Amino acid sequence: MNTSPYTTLQVLLSRDQIQERVVALGQQLTHDYAGVAELRLIGILKGAWIFLADLVRCMNLPITCDFIGVSSYGKRTVNSGVVRLTLDLAEPITDLDVLLIEDIIDTGLTMRFLVETLSLRRPRRIRTCTLLDKPSCRIVPFKPEYVGFTIPDNFVVGYGLDFAEAHRHLPYIAVCHSDASRKEAL
Repeated sequence: MNTSPYTTLQVLLSRDQIQERVVALGQQLTHDYAGVAELRLIGILKGAWIFLADLVRCMNLPITCDFIGVSSYGKRTVNSGVVRLTLDLAEPITDLDVLLIEDIIDTGLTMRFLVETLSLRRPRRIRTCTLLDKPSCRIVPFKPEYVGFTIPDNFVVGYGLDFAEAHRHLPYIAVCHSDASRKEAL
């Protein structure tokens, strides 16, 4: 039995919309990083792995990949405000061009934490690429260099994003609606 209060999903971005934008981002990154000896893509776990997998197949560059794990949500739908490192990089990033790949940026706290933390490891340059951006939710100023889609302040799942580990597998992005809030609106 599903006990989640978020059981109704409404498609926000279709599979085709996502794939079209991922291809465009891959082409833009290929252009912007042309001539770079090696680009290290760092996927932020757990949500960015599907986006990263699709994105690297749309890029024509010398790429290496690594992953870093952070947590700021737990099993809640709102950011806790506390960023915790759950998995560190496997390889050094000194003197490399680094591109952090994120599923969604809302408060900016996680990305600020990662950029500041990874900058101490002396990469050549760090930039950020996110599939989804919610600038209306910023707690700290942060502007990613590459954005797939700017979305409103809704809790979303699918294409790697989850609610309590559920819904990551969906090939689209959906807004989660609470059955309780839907009943209140009726």
